[in-house]
Amino acid sequence: MCKKIFIGATGQHCGKTTISLSLMHLASKKYPRVGFIKPIGPKCIAYKGRTMDMDAAMIAGVYNLDADAHLMSPMTLTPGLTRRFLDGEISPDYPRDVILKAIEQLEKKNDFLIIEGAGHGGVGSVVGMNNACTAALTGAPVLMVTGGGIGSVIDAVELNLALYKETKADVRLIMVNKLVAEKRERSLTYLRKAFSSKNILVTSAFDFSPILAHPTLQHVAELLELPLMGDPSERSRICHNIQLGAASSQRVIDHLEDSTLLIVTSSRDELIVTASSLHHIPDFKKRLTGLIISGHAPMSNITRQILEDSRIPYIRIEETSSDVFSLLREHVSKIGPDDLEKIELVNSMADQYIDFDTIDAML
Repeated sequence: MCKKIFIGATGQHCGKTTISLSLMHLASKKYPRVGFIKPIGPKCIAYKGRTMDMDAAMIAGVYNLDADAHLMSPMTLTPGLTRRFLDGEISPDYPRDVILKAIEQLEKKNDFLIIEGAGHGGVGSVVGMNNACTAALTGAPVLMVTGGGIGSVIDAVELNLALYKETKADVRLIMVNKLVAEKRERSLTYLRKAFSSKNILVTSAFDFSPILAHPTLQHVAELLELPLMGDPSERSRICHNIQLGAASSQRVIDHLEDSTLLIVTSSRDELIVTASSLHHIPDFKKRLTGLIISGHAPMSNITRQILEDSRIPYIRIEETSSDVFSLLREHVSKIGPDDLEKIELVNSMADQYIDFDTIDAML
Protein backbone atom coordinates (compact mmCIF):
# COMPACT_ATOMS: atom_id res chain seq x y z
CA MET A 1 0.00 0.00 0.00
CA CYS A 2 1.31 3.44 -0.95
CA LYS A 3 1.79 6.00 1.80
CA LYS A 4 0.82 9.57 0.86
CA ILE A 5 1.48 13.06 2.15
CA PHE A 6 0.02 16.36 0.96
CA ILE A 7 2.37 19.36 1.21
CA GLY A 8 0.37 22.53 1.72
CA ALA A 9 1.45 26.00 2.80
CA THR A 10 0.05 29.07 4.48
CA GLY A 11 1.12 31.20 1.51
CA GLN A 12 3.54 31.61 -1.36
CA HIS A 13 7.29 31.55 -0.81
CA CYS A 14 7.20 29.55 2.44
CA GLY A 15 9.55 26.99 0.93
CA LYS A 16 6.98 24.36 -0.01
CA THR A 17 8.90 23.08 -3.03
CA THR A 18 12.13 22.96 -1.02
CA ILE A 19 10.33 20.79 1.54
CA SER A 20 8.99 18.52 -1.22
CA LEU A 21 12.51 18.19 -2.61
CA SER A 22 13.79 17.36 0.88
CA LEU A 23 11.12 14.73 1.47
CA MET A 24 11.85 13.14 -1.92
CA HIS A 25 15.49 12.80 -0.81
CA LEU A 26 14.66 11.46 2.66
CA ALA A 27 11.86 9.13 1.57
CA SER A 28 14.10 7.61 -1.12
CA LYS A 29 16.39 6.38 1.64
CA LYS A 30 13.55 4.41 3.22
CA TYR A 31 11.23 3.47 0.36
CA PRO A 32 12.28 1.81 -2.92
CA ARG A 33 9.77 3.73 -5.06
CA VAL A 34 8.97 7.38 -4.33
CA GLY A 35 6.67 9.40 -6.56
CA PHE A 36 5.58 13.02 -6.88
CA ILE A 37 2.57 14.91 -8.21
CA LYS A 38 1.52 18.56 -8.29
CA PRO A 39 -2.22 18.26 -9.03
CA ILE A 40 -2.79 21.95 -9.83
CA GLY A 41 0.00 23.67 -11.76
CA PRO A 42 -0.29 27.48 -11.86
CA LYS A 43 3.19 28.13 -13.27
CA CYS A 44 3.91 26.06 -16.34
CA ILE A 45 6.88 25.42 -18.57
CA ALA A 46 7.63 23.23 -21.56
CA TYR A 47 9.42 20.09 -20.40
CA LYS A 48 10.52 17.46 -22.91
CA GLY A 49 7.63 18.07 -25.27
CA ARG A 50 4.85 18.55 -22.73
CA THR A 51 3.43 21.43 -20.69
CA MET A 52 4.02 20.86 -16.99
CA ASP A 53 4.05 22.75 -13.74
CA MET A 54 7.60 24.02 -13.23
CA ASP A 55 7.99 22.31 -9.83
CA ALA A 56 6.81 18.95 -11.18
CA ALA A 57 9.25 19.32 -14.08
CA MET A 58 12.06 20.10 -11.66
CA ILE A 59 11.35 17.00 -9.54
CA ALA A 60 11.07 14.85 -12.67
CA GLY A 61 14.46 16.07 -13.86
CA VAL A 62 16.25 15.76 -10.53
CA TYR A 63 14.89 12.31 -9.62
CA ASN A 64 14.77 10.74 -13.10
CA LEU A 65 10.99 10.44 -13.13
CA ASP A 66 10.46 11.29 -16.80
CA ALA A 67 8.54 8.05 -17.32
CA ASP A 68 5.87 9.41 -14.95
CA ALA A 69 6.00 13.03 -16.17
CA HIS A 70 2.60 12.69 -17.87
CA LEU A 71 1.06 11.94 -14.45
CA MET A 72 2.97 14.44 -12.33
CA SER A 73 1.18 17.60 -13.50
CA PRO A 74 -2.37 16.58 -14.49
CA MET A 75 -4.09 20.00 -14.29
CA THR A 76 -2.13 22.97 -15.60
CA LEU A 77 -3.62 26.46 -15.36
CA THR A 78 -2.49 27.60 -18.80
CA PRO A 79 -3.60 31.00 -20.19
CA GLY A 80 -7.30 31.00 -21.04
CA LEU A 81 -8.13 27.80 -19.16
CA THR A 82 -9.88 29.49 -16.24
CA ARG A 83 -12.11 31.48 -18.61
CA ARG A 84 -12.96 28.31 -20.53
CA PHE A 85 -13.77 26.56 -17.25
CA LEU A 86 -16.01 29.38 -16.03
CA ASP A 87 -17.69 29.61 -19.45
CA GLY A 88 -18.63 25.93 -19.17
CA GLU A 89 -16.40 24.74 -22.00
CA ILE A 90 -14.63 22.43 -19.55
CA SER A 91 -16.68 20.01 -17.47
CA PRO A 92 -16.87 20.87 -13.74
CA ASP A 93 -15.85 17.26 -13.04
CA TYR A 94 -12.74 17.39 -15.24
CA PRO A 95 -10.23 18.70 -12.60
CA ARG A 96 -11.38 16.17 -10.03
CA ASP A 97 -11.37 13.28 -12.50
CA VAL A 98 -7.97 13.98 -14.03
CA ILE A 99 -6.33 14.47 -10.63
CA LEU A 100 -7.82 11.29 -9.17
CA LYS A 101 -6.84 9.25 -12.22
CA ALA A 102 -3.21 10.43 -12.05
CA ILE A 103 -2.96 9.81 -8.30
CA GLU A 104 -4.46 6.33 -8.59
CA GLN A 105 -1.88 5.40 -11.22
CA LEU A 106 1.00 6.82 -9.18
CA GLU A 107 -0.19 4.98 -6.06
CA LYS A 108 0.07 1.69 -7.94
CA LYS A 109 3.64 2.48 -9.02
CA ASN A 110 5.05 3.82 -5.74
CA ASP A 111 5.50 3.04 -2.07
CA PHE A 112 5.50 6.69 -1.01
CA LEU A 113 3.79 9.56 -2.85
CA ILE A 114 4.39 13.28 -2.27
CA ILE A 115 1.48 15.49 -3.35
CA GLU A 116 2.42 19.18 -3.51
CA GLY A 117 -0.18 21.91 -3.34
CA ALA A 118 0.07 25.34 -4.96
CA GLY A 119 0.40 28.46 -2.81
CA HIS A 120 -2.04 28.87 0.10
CA GLY A 121 -5.09 26.72 0.82
CA GLY A 122 -7.39 28.58 -1.59
CA VAL A 123 -5.26 28.31 -4.75
CA GLY A 124 -7.12 26.34 -7.41
CA SER A 125 -10.56 27.52 -6.29
CA VAL A 126 -11.18 28.98 -9.75
CA VAL A 127 -11.48 25.42 -11.12
CA GLY A 128 -13.21 24.07 -8.03
CA MET A 129 -10.14 22.30 -6.68
CA ASN A 130 -8.32 24.38 -4.10
CA ASN A 131 -5.56 22.82 -2.02
CA ALA A 132 -7.89 21.87 0.81
CA CYS A 133 -10.29 20.17 -1.61
CA THR A 134 -7.42 18.37 -3.32
CA ALA A 135 -6.03 17.14 -0.01
CA ALA A 136 -9.46 15.82 0.98
CA LEU A 137 -9.95 14.22 -2.44
CA THR A 138 -6.65 12.34 -2.26
CA GLY A 139 -7.16 11.24 1.35
CA ALA A 140 -3.55 12.21 2.10
CA PRO A 141 -2.59 13.57 5.53
CA VAL A 142 -1.54 17.23 5.28
CA LEU A 143 1.79 18.77 6.23
CA MET A 144 1.37 22.56 6.24
CA VAL A 145 4.53 24.61 5.64
CA THR A 146 4.80 28.09 7.16
CA GLY A 147 7.40 30.80 7.35
CA GLY A 148 9.21 31.68 10.56
CA GLY A 149 7.80 33.65 13.48
CA ILE A 150 5.19 33.15 16.20
CA GLY A 151 2.16 35.44 15.94
CA SER A 152 2.21 35.67 12.15
CA VAL A 153 2.52 31.90 11.87
CA ILE A 154 -0.42 31.27 14.21
CA ASP A 155 -2.59 33.76 12.29
CA ALA A 156 -1.72 32.25 8.90
CA VAL A 157 -2.19 28.65 10.06
CA GLU A 158 -5.57 29.36 11.66
CA LEU A 159 -6.80 31.06 8.51
CA ASN A 160 -5.82 28.06 6.38
CA LEU A 161 -7.05 25.48 8.90
CA ALA A 162 -10.58 26.84 8.57
CA LEU A 163 -10.62 25.93 4.88
CA TYR A 164 -9.07 22.50 5.44
CA LYS A 165 -11.59 21.82 8.21
CA GLU A 166 -14.46 22.76 5.88
CA THR A 167 -13.34 20.15 3.33
CA LYS A 168 -12.62 17.60 6.09
CA ALA A 169 -8.97 17.37 5.06
CA ASP A 170 -6.71 15.84 7.69
CA VAL A 171 -4.03 18.34 8.78
CA ARG A 172 -1.57 16.44 10.97
CA LEU A 173 1.65 18.44 10.85
CA ILE A 174 2.78 22.06 10.77
CA MET A 175 6.34 22.54 9.52
CA VAL A 176 7.94 25.87 10.38
CA ASN A 177 10.51 26.93 7.78
CA LYS A 178 12.97 29.82 7.31
CA LEU A 179 13.51 30.19 11.04
CA VAL A 180 15.84 32.78 12.51
CA ALA A 181 18.56 30.58 14.00
CA GLU A 182 18.85 32.33 17.36
CA LYS A 183 15.04 32.32 17.82
CA ARG A 184 14.49 28.76 16.62
CA GLU A 185 13.86 26.96 19.90
CA ARG A 186 11.80 29.77 21.41
CA SER A 187 9.57 29.98 18.31
CA LEU A 188 8.98 26.23 18.27
CA THR A 189 8.20 26.15 22.01
CA TYR A 190 5.44 28.76 21.69
CA LEU A 191 4.03 27.35 18.47
CA ARG A 192 3.74 23.92 20.06
CA LYS A 193 1.85 25.49 22.96
CA ALA A 194 -0.46 27.29 20.51
CA PHE A 195 -1.45 24.13 18.64
CA SER A 196 -1.27 21.58 21.46
CA SER A 197 -5.06 21.40 21.76
CA LYS A 198 -5.56 20.67 18.06
CA ASN A 199 -3.64 17.39 18.00
CA ILE A 200 -1.33 18.77 15.30
CA LEU A 201 2.41 18.08 15.49
CA VAL A 202 4.59 21.18 15.11
CA THR A 203 7.96 20.35 13.59
CA SER A 204 10.68 22.39 11.96
CA ALA A 205 12.58 22.60 8.73
CA PHE A 206 15.46 24.93 7.85
CA ASP A 207 16.86 28.13 9.23
CA PHE A 208 16.75 31.01 6.77
CA SER A 209 19.43 30.46 4.12
CA PRO A 210 20.57 33.24 1.75
CA ILE A 211 21.81 30.59 -0.68
CA LEU A 212 18.32 29.13 -1.04
CA ALA A 213 16.62 32.53 -1.04
CA HIS A 214 18.73 34.14 -3.75
CA PRO A 215 18.56 33.49 -7.52
CA THR A 216 21.14 31.87 -9.74
CA LEU A 217 22.34 33.47 -12.97
CA GLN A 218 20.15 31.01 -14.86
CA HIS A 219 17.08 32.12 -12.88
CA VAL A 220 17.82 35.74 -13.68
CA ALA A 221 18.10 34.93 -17.39
CA GLU A 222 14.80 33.03 -17.28
CA LEU A 223 13.10 35.86 -15.39
CA LEU A 224 14.28 38.41 -17.96
CA GLU A 225 13.59 35.94 -20.81
CA LEU A 226 17.01 36.63 -22.30
CA PRO A 227 20.05 34.44 -23.04
CA LEU A 228 22.91 34.19 -20.56
CA MET A 229 26.13 34.87 -22.43
CA GLY A 230 29.67 34.03 -21.36
CA ASP A 231 30.86 30.84 -19.72
CA PRO A 232 27.85 28.45 -19.56
CA SER A 233 29.43 26.46 -16.71
CA GLU A 234 28.78 29.43 -14.40
CA ARG A 235 25.00 29.52 -14.91
CA SER A 236 24.33 27.96 -11.49
CA ARG A 237 26.30 30.62 -9.59
CA ILE A 238 24.18 32.33 -6.96
CA CYS A 239 23.65 36.09 -6.85
CA HIS A 240 23.62 37.08 -3.19
CA ASN A 241 23.71 40.80 -3.93
CA ILE A 242 22.38 43.05 -6.69
CA GLN A 243 24.17 46.34 -7.23
CA LEU A 244 23.75 49.29 -9.58
CA GLY A 245 27.01 50.37 -11.22
CA ALA A 246 26.25 54.07 -10.95
CA ALA A 247 29.43 55.35 -9.27
CA SER A 248 32.90 55.66 -10.74
CA SER A 249 34.48 52.42 -11.97
CA GLN A 250 37.03 52.36 -9.16
CA ARG A 251 34.38 52.95 -6.49
CA VAL A 252 32.08 50.27 -7.93
CA ILE A 253 34.89 47.70 -8.04
CA ASP A 254 36.15 48.56 -4.55
CA HIS A 255 32.70 48.21 -2.97
CA LEU A 256 31.58 44.93 -4.52
CA GLU A 257 30.22 42.45 -1.99
CA ASP A 258 30.54 38.68 -2.41
CA SER A 259 28.58 37.16 -5.29
CA THR A 260 27.28 40.43 -6.70
CA LEU A 261 25.22 40.73 -9.86
CA LEU A 262 26.22 44.11 -11.25
CA ILE A 263 23.80 46.14 -13.36
CA VAL A 264 25.70 48.53 -15.61
CA THR A 265 24.51 50.85 -18.38
CA SER A 266 25.76 49.92 -21.85
CA SER A 267 27.41 53.33 -22.26
CA ARG A 268 29.74 52.67 -19.28
CA ASP A 269 32.52 51.21 -21.45
CA GLU A 270 35.22 51.75 -18.84
CA LEU A 271 33.30 49.82 -16.13
CA ILE A 272 32.42 46.95 -18.48
CA VAL A 273 36.05 46.71 -19.63
CA THR A 274 37.37 46.84 -16.05
CA ALA A 275 34.99 44.14 -14.82
CA SER A 276 35.75 41.93 -17.83
CA SER A 277 39.51 42.35 -17.48
CA LEU A 278 39.46 41.37 -13.80
CA HIS A 279 37.24 38.33 -14.27
CA HIS A 280 40.17 35.88 -14.39
CA ILE A 281 41.41 36.95 -10.92
CA PRO A 282 39.96 34.48 -8.34
CA ASP A 283 39.27 37.04 -5.59
CA PHE A 284 37.48 39.35 -7.98
CA LYS A 285 35.57 36.50 -9.61
CA LYS A 286 34.30 35.49 -6.16
CA ARG A 287 32.89 38.98 -5.65
CA LEU A 288 31.36 39.49 -9.10
CA THR A 289 28.94 36.78 -10.28
CA GLY A 290 28.06 38.46 -13.55
CA LEU A 291 26.83 41.55 -15.39
CA ILE A 292 23.52 42.82 -16.64
CA ILE A 293 24.24 45.38 -19.34
CA SER A 294 21.21 47.62 -19.77
CA GLY A 295 20.08 50.43 -22.04
CA HIS A 296 19.67 51.22 -25.75
CA ALA A 297 23.13 52.67 -26.38
CA PRO A 298 25.40 50.23 -28.25
CA MET A 299 28.72 49.15 -26.77
CA SER A 300 31.85 49.96 -28.73
CA ASN A 301 33.37 47.14 -30.76
CA ILE A 302 36.49 46.97 -28.58
CA THR A 303 34.37 46.84 -25.37
CA ARG A 304 32.26 44.04 -26.79
CA GLN A 305 35.37 42.10 -27.82
CA ILE A 306 36.96 42.41 -24.37
CA LEU A 307 33.64 41.41 -22.75
CA GLU A 308 33.25 38.31 -24.92
CA ASP A 309 36.89 37.26 -24.66
CA SER A 310 36.73 37.36 -20.84
CA ARG A 311 33.80 34.88 -20.81
CA ILE A 312 32.29 36.72 -17.85
CA PRO A 313 28.57 35.80 -17.60
CA TYR A 314 26.38 38.65 -18.83
CA ILE A 315 22.87 39.44 -20.01
CA ARG A 316 22.18 42.22 -22.50
CA ILE A 317 18.85 44.01 -22.00
CA GLU A 318 17.41 47.25 -23.40
CA GLU A 319 15.40 48.27 -20.34
CA THR A 320 16.84 50.91 -18.02
CA SER A 321 19.08 49.96 -15.13
CA SER A 322 16.53 51.17 -12.57
CA ASP A 323 13.73 49.10 -14.12
CA VAL A 324 15.90 45.97 -14.13
CA PHE A 325 17.05 46.63 -10.57
CA SER A 326 13.44 47.01 -9.33
CA LEU A 327 12.35 43.82 -11.07
CA LEU A 328 15.18 41.73 -9.65
CA ARG A 329 14.79 43.09 -6.13
CA GLU A 330 11.18 41.84 -6.10
CA HIS A 331 12.06 38.43 -7.51
CA VAL A 332 11.84 35.39 -5.24
CA SER A 333 14.09 32.52 -6.24
CA LYS A 334 12.79 29.09 -7.23
CA ILE A 335 14.93 25.98 -7.42
CA GLY A 336 15.33 24.51 -10.90
CA PRO A 337 16.73 21.17 -12.12
CA ASP A 338 20.06 22.76 -13.10
CA ASP A 339 20.65 24.32 -9.67
CA LEU A 340 22.99 21.56 -8.55
CA GLU A 341 24.58 23.66 -5.80
CA LYS A 342 21.20 24.45 -4.24
CA ILE A 343 19.86 20.92 -4.61
CA GLU A 344 22.93 19.41 -2.95
CA LEU A 345 22.60 21.94 -0.14
CA VAL A 346 18.89 21.15 0.34
CA ASN A 347 19.62 17.44 0.58
CA SER A 348 22.44 17.90 3.07
CA MET A 349 20.32 20.26 5.18
CA ALA A 350 17.38 17.84 5.04
CA ASP A 351 19.56 15.11 6.53
CA GLN A 352 20.50 17.46 9.34
CA TYR A 353 17.26 19.30 10.12
CA ILE A 354 14.23 17.23 9.10
CA ASP A 355 13.08 14.28 11.20
CA PHE A 356 11.60 12.12 8.46
CA ASP A 357 10.89 9.15 10.75
CA THR A 358 8.62 11.31 12.91
CA ILE A 359 6.81 12.64 9.85
CA ASP A 360 6.48 9.15 8.41
CA ALA A 361 5.05 7.84 11.68
CA MET A 362 2.28 10.47 11.53
CA LEU A 363 1.01 9.28 8.13
